[in-house]
Amino acid sequence: MLKKVFGSSVFGVEATTITVEVNVDSGIGYHLVGLPDNAIKESNFRIAAALQNNGYKIPGKKIIINMSPADLRKEGSAYDLTLAVGILVATKQIKAEHLEQYLIMGELSLDGNLQPIKGALPIAVKAKEEGFKGFILPKQNAKEAAIVDGLEVFGVENIKEVIDHFDKDISIAQTIINTKEEFYKNLEFPEFDFSDVKGQESIKRCMEIAAAGGHNIILIGPPGAGKTMLAKRLPSILPPMTLSEALETTKIHSVVGRVKEHAGIMAQRPFRSPHHTISNVALVGGGSYPQPGEISLSHNGVLFLDELPEFKREVLEVMRQPLEDREVTISRAKFTVTYPSSFMLVASMNPSPSGYFNDPNAPVTSSPAEMQRYLSKVSGPLLDRIDIHIEVTPVPFEKLSDERKGESSVEIRKRVTAARELQTIRFEESNSVHYNAQMNTKQIRKHCKLDEASMQLLKTAMERLNLSARAYDRILKVSRTISDLENSESINGSHISEAIQYRSMDREGWLG
Repeated sequence: MLKKVFGSSVFGVEATTITVEVNVDSGIGYHLVGLPDNAIKESNFRIAAALQNNGYKIPGKKIIINMSPADLRKEGSAYDLTLAVGILVATKQIKAEHLEQYLIMGELSLDGNLQPIKGALPIAVKAKEEGFKGFILPKQNAKEAAIVDGLEVFGVENIKEVIDHFDKDISIAQTIINTKEEFYKNLEFPEFDFSDVKGQESIKRCMEIAAAGGHNIILIGPPGAGKTMLAKRLPSILPPMTLSEALETTKIHSVVGRVKEHAGIMAQRPFRSPHHTISNVALVGGGSYPQPGEISLSHNGVLFLDELPEFKREVLEVMRQPLEDREVTISRAKFTVTYPSSFMLVASMNPSPSGYFNDPNAPVTSSPAEMQRYLSKVSGPLLDRIDIHIEVTPVPFEKLSDERKGESSVEIRKRVTAARELQTIRFEESNSVHYNAQMNTKQIRKHCKLDEASMQLLKTAMERLNLSARAYDRILKVSRTISDLENSESINGSHISEAIQYRSMDREGWLG
């Protein structure tokens, strides 16, 4: 007897429906075909134990299971439940009249309980697109899948619930959530606040500009100046995610199984801070079965690289293209996957191995040559892609001991959100550009027009600092953001001057 059950496989952030064909014939043997990996090949042991512990069994007949399309590589243990239900129906141990209306996924424990799976959200999206009535999956993933409207989602704890649902018409409780309500309910404010930061008003200003325009920023300063403290508070002033951004972000985190069990949808912008020992594959994504890397997990959020020169140079260099394209494409012999990677890069670094500038009053000082050697660990092309370079100096005792609170993240966020709203209107006709940092050359020429005096000022800066064409574009983008924060329609000389100041590492004589 031949029966078909439906599962799904995730490639990149998209799912592909897998048809599991179970054929039972006279003879003995268990044959699983269709390019399964080792985790799927081992499933017959888990399935046999789970069925036996729930009063069923794999009969001693010839069972051939094909996972179609057969030329597509399948991986993971999430097909256990799909295969088990197919075997039970094909061997007539249970009846299932409407089996073809459901997509079934789940990993089995030996007692029949279900373990969570990866990629529940993209699978649910695909199930709805292909007209399935319902999606049966482990209870831990039910909220995540229920984000998709128009699809009945059934979270189960044990295979017995699935068997009773089909064989005895015992209904499984449907998981229903209001996506918009769930999203806005979880828009809680992050724990870190700019009011905790003493002094550093000029750096706060830089962070505000970076957040308003989505600009990449690098903080250079000695230990204890507050670089990490400032970076961790950046998400608190970014505009709240839109519902579409939240769904897109949740989808990526779902693929790697990092959506919290009771969260459903991610409402907070991600903040990723990998250690400097990270490999290039872990940063950009990849592997035999490509998975998203840190740059994709920080999509619509912040990627913070602390102690930038300590990262291996080849790791930093692989970021150059994703920073420009805002997506990363991973190619293998038989397939290619593309992950979105539109993130804000925030980097921090000491100016020298000792951690201090070329200052005779510093506890430990470094020579200009040592500083230059240390800074050269970060390539020029990568620094070119960072819009704002800013020096962070230590906070004097008077400000550290001041009991007064600084400006809160709530107040800064209001100005940032107002500036982003101007940019939303400006780029409403573009699908790929949403804020100033994403502007291409054509849009820069259109939206960053300068008067004669501003153009002359920029020309002088370009010649004296020997800036690249990319740095020229960065200055225009930052000046456009500064004018947006002031609600100014045009860019003037003061905006250009301030933007030029934020190219510290381009300035001649910066090393003293």
